[in-house]
Order: sequence, then structure tokens, then C-alpha cells
Amino acid sequence: QVQLVESGGGLVQAGGSLRLSCAASRMFFSRLVMGWFRQAPGKEREFVAGINSSGDWTYYSDSVKGRFTISRNNAKNTVYLQLNSLKPEDTAVYYCAAGNVHSASYTSYTYWGQGTQVTVSS
Repeated sequence: QVQLVESGGGLVQAGGSLRLSCAASRMFFSRLVMGWFRQAPGKEREFVAGINSSGDWTYYSDSVKGRFTISRNNAKNTVYLQLNSLKPEDTAVYYCAAGNVHSASYTSYTYWGQGTQVTVSS
């Protein structure tokens, strides 16, 4: 089975940056679509960014477009999320997920990491 472990979260000031990583078990990793989701306190889980299996196609939610960048290194079995120009409203637990189809819906993803906390202060 695919196992995902996120890291890189932390506390930063508004305008700062973080780089999140998601390490995956290597079996079939290069075949999987990867996505990042987040869940803020008292809010529903929301899509952040996605990337296809080869890494040549990415898509983002409107709220993060132009500020966040998703990428992957299949040789290292790792997907990344670069968070720039962070805002307090970006505060959430960030989860990486893996699936077999391109989708912004959490129901389309089969495997999930444990999450990493991102907190942005004013």
C-alpha cells in the first residue's frame, strides 16, 4: 500500500514562506496523481493543489494560485508544496493525498497522509 508522510509545517509570519514535503512509499508512486488539501479550524477540508503522475500538469485553487507551487520528484518518491506570501487565512492542517484520477474532490483520493500544521501570524 502507498504510505504518505507530510513534513515542513510550522509557525511563520504573514508574507513568509514554507516548503511542505510528502514522502511516499515507492511502489507505484510514479503512476499516482498527487494532491494537497487543507483544513482550517471549524471549516471543511478544501482542495489546494494537484499534480499529475509525470509532473507536467498542475492545478490550483483560486485562493492560492500565484502563491503556492506544487511539484514532485518521482525519483525521490516525494511531492512538495511551496507556500509563498503566506496569509493568516492560510492557517490550516495540510494533507497530501494520492489517487488515480485528476480531481479537486477529496473523494477521488485513496491514500492520505497524517497532516502537518501551518500557522501564519499577523
